[in-house]
Amino acid sequence: MNTSSVTGNVYEGGSQSFSAPSESGSADQFEMFLKMLTTQIKNQDPLNPMNSTDFAVQLATFSGVEQQVQTNLLLTQLLQNINGGELGQFSNWIGREVRTTSPVWFDQTPLTLEIEGTADAETAFLVTLDDQGNEVLRQSTGAISGEVSWHGEDPSGNMLATGFYSFRLEEMKDGRSLAPRDVAAYSRITGVELSRNGPELILLGGGSVRVDTVTALRE
Repeated sequence: MNTSSVTGNVYEGGSQSFSAPSESGSADQFEMFLKMLTTQIKNQDPLNPMNSTDFAVQLATFSGVEQQVQTNLLLTQLLQNINGGELGQFSNWIGREVRTTSPVWFDQTPLTLEIEGTADAETAFLVTLDDQGNEVLRQSTGAISGEVSWHGEDPSGNMLATGFYSFRLEEMKDGRSLAPRDVAAYSRITGVELSRNGPELILLGGGSVRVDTVTALRE
């Protein structure tokens, strides 16, 4: 049976092993080359300057060394993130549900919403928005707080189309409108990926949320 383990920057899986490249050698070469080129330019004879062709070759070499250093750094980060890094940290979240105010996928299966109503509100409406931010449903909820099951049905009993939806709560108290608040919904995690903003959770329907925007996690 294949096993996987992480040791430092080395990933072992089955009969294969991968080690992160050491960037110290390339970095040292890069620094040395930079110092040599700078010294050469400073000390060249003004009456007999460096041949432009030679200078271009050295600049090309300089660029190549710099790119190699950056490539090694990126490879090291990639291996660290895949095994025991940010991706590995959240891989055990796959299959669980997260609570988020980002749009979630509705496939005509009831969703669980978390409503935080204002005490003694005179009126309260749960507003459903489509993936374009357009209001598609408005439902009176009364002054309630806690988890509710949302079935996606309009007053006539017609089911909303499959797609991404988000929610907000609009209330009135003492004759004035309170600031609308986003309502969170639970959605199942199907994967994890690394983006420019760090690890992101892939949800049902292909949507994604940043880990730092999640407010709850459950089985």
